[in-house]
Amino acid sequence: MAINTSLEGRLAAVEAAIAQFQKQIVASQPTNWLEQIIGSFKDEPAFEELLALGRAIRQGDEFLLETEDEL
Repeated sequence: MAINTSLEGRLAAVEAAIAQFQKQIVASQPTNWLEQIIGSFKDEPAFEELLALGRAIRQGDEFLLETEDEL
């Protein structure tokens, strides 16, 4: 009988810990993931270059892409 009581107590402790972890996970998640990353690449030269290359691809400006590759 002592083994069952000990097992039940341990199981209750595990269930309580899981419930606590679930509350922490819910509390730590932001409401809007986009708000977290807005501005995170501000003043980043590599990101500015990426934007310029993306514009060149969308506009069909192959000359700009070839010039960038030669650098």
